[in-house]
Amino acid sequence: MTERTVQPPVRPRSGRRPLPPLIFLLVLALATGAVWWTVLREDQERRADAAEECAAAEEPPPSLDPAAVSVRVFNATDQGGLAQTVADELAGRGFTISEVANDPTTRVVEGAGEVRHGSPGRDAARFLGVYAPGVSYYPDTRATAVVDLVLGPEFPGVAPPEEVEAALTAPEDAPSDC
Repeated sequence: MTERTVQPPVRPRSGRRPLPPLIFLLVLALATGAVWWTVLREDQERRADAAEECAAAEEPPPSLDPAAVSVRVFNATDQGGLAQTVADELAGRGFTISEVANDPTTRVVEGAGEVRHGSPGRDAARFLGVYAPGVSYYPDTRATAVVDLVLGPEFPGVAPPEEVEAALTAPEDAPSDC
């Protein structure tokens, strides 16, 4: 008897190429890297803004002439006529009111409201903040010193003159996260 050696049949190649999955993994890695780059950059910007606000909070608010401060008063609440009432009171205290309207942006304003300003209006915004207690500050990219007072749902009203005088003579407390 002769022994015959049986060789196993050769498996045909599956036809799969490794290139498409490798390209997919490379694109996925690049997208992940881009997302992390953006997150880290935004975090650095947020920390820099917070450090700038903390430094500004340590300084007392500037004492300016209210007539030198141009204010736009915007209502971000459902209460009709609030912006006009606040604008009239600020005008009575000497501020220059350049516009009174509902908030033209889609930003959601919570709390007492916010003071929006550009770099040239930083001191004017801090000065106006003394008259509008509880507002937060929102720096934007405008190139003018015009300041926006956006009234929120919990706006307590314009501060009485004695509180304004006390705030302008005493240093402002730093926020708790400084």
